[in-house]
Amino acid sequence: MKKEEIKEKGIQGVKKIIFGRTLFVIFAFLIQFALLAVTYIWLRDYSYVFYLLFVILSVSVVLHLFNSNESPDFKLVWMLPLVIFPVFGAFFYLYVATQLGTKMIFRRLQFLSKFTRQYAPQNTEVKNRLKEENSQMGHFVQYMEEYDNCPVYDHTQVTYYPLGDEQFPDMLAELEKAEKFIFLEFFIVEEGNMWNSILEILKKKVKEGVEVRVMYDGMCVLALLPYFYPKLLEAEGIRCKMFAPIKPVFSTHYNNRDHRKIMVIDGKVAFTGGTNLADEYINQKLRFGHWKDTAVKLTGKAAERFTYMFLEMWNVSETKEENYEQYKTPANFTMPSDGYLIPYEVCPFGKERVGKKVYLDILNTAKDYVHIMTPYLILDYEMLMALTYAAKRGVQVSIIMPHIPDKKAAFAVAKTYYNELLEAGVEIHEYEPGFVHAKIFVADDEKAVVGTVNLDYRSLFHHFECGVMMYKNSQILEIEKDFQTTLQKCIKMQPSDYKRQKLAMRITGKILRMFAPLM
Repeated sequence: MKKEEIKEKGIQGVKKIIFGRTLFVIFAFLIQFALLAVTYIWLRDYSYVFYLLFVILSVSVVLHLFNSNESPDFKLVWMLPLVIFPVFGAFFYLYVATQLGTKMIFRRLQFLSKFTRQYAPQNTEVKNRLKEENSQMGHFVQYMEEYDNCPVYDHTQVTYYPLGDEQFPDMLAELEKAEKFIFLEFFIVEEGNMWNSILEILKKKVKEGVEVRVMYDGMCVLALLPYFYPKLLEAEGIRCKMFAPIKPVFSTHYNNRDHRKIMVIDGKVAFTGGTNLADEYINQKLRFGHWKDTAVKLTGKAAERFTYMFLEMWNVSETKEENYEQYKTPANFTMPSDGYLIPYEVCPFGKERVGKKVYLDILNTAKDYVHIMTPYLILDYEMLMALTYAAKRGVQVSIIMPHIPDKKAAFAVAKTYYNELLEAGVEIHEYEPGFVHAKIFVADDEKAVVGTVNLDYRSLFHHFECGVMMYKNSQILEIEKDFQTTLQKCIKMQPSDYKRQKLAMRITGKILRMFAPLM
């Protein structure tokens, strides 16, 4: 690398930190943690009465945690600080558990979900027809409708993209066709060719009278975009907001990121998948070798569900009631039927973990094969058992992982699961050219999922996510074809490979696995 390039990267890095207020936010968090610790120490030393109360508190927290309906994995990870720091651990648990921010967001989303039902009701004829064709899928649809407000749709065409490089030109073409509204919701937005090309079209469309809204996750403020960036877009006539922008006040809702990727145009076309709005996702900037991502475009009735997903998330922080009626997909816009589609969203609050349930349903009902692409493999006990049980009962379970990771710590943890999976008959392959960011499940040439949900705790428990479940859609064969093509570029893992890792990597992975529910 030339000295000029190194210097330029250094300057850009400094600018991002300054604009993102990263150091300020980190410093403020550390102060708050220090105050919490100092308060505890002061009260402990001040009086035996306080100490006795703290001991009672610790016992109460342990009893509450043990009898809660939390995942056993989360109970275990909280037991560690409670054992090592009996009183302070309980103090910190209460501080986290009583955060009002997450409860307020959950209540607001519950209200918005009920509000949405009147605009996106389930077509009874479609649901009954699917149930007659496959009773198991009929029961699955019933669950999705009741617990995630996600109807099943027909009359929708699907286009599958095996690379972000192929998706990008279609995104631009569909944006150019917009007449009424454009909604964009992405985890990452970063200045570069991809985002700048999209932004130019958005600016043009605003001048043509098209309503444009952009929402991105507030984590971008730490390194990718300045805090005032929404104001720059507002000045262009584009409505813009950050989801949960990082502020120098500690709150657990910062852990619940908006990891969704949604683009909706006029309620007729919707895109979702792994691709964010940054140049590495279309291989115009190389960070971890070749970037393998996937996405789908829905054209037809099912696109409407993504419209309402966006509006629900947008209105979490709004007080004025939204007129959803004006964003309905036109009644006269119809496409030929091609199987069934269930667009769904994943909420990190409440008892249901819909993203996880979708994957478990595929694993538990597969007859011949389940093929998976995921960038991360950090599994809870239930998901680990589902993968190994499917393999043990004769289903071919094959997972494609990155060979060049983006997060070394997460990759080290993933490696600790390899041998247990391999010994049960699960195949694991690493994509030798680079990084796999795709999130797909495909099974038996009948079912497939493309979306934003990774096989890790963050996606399955902590993040807002989305995806689309396909049943008997013609693009399922294209997804399986892409899996087989990608497989030819992979290295098949063997149990002996784990021992070839550096000792430090293996130790790091085992230590971090204890804290996997927080990763």
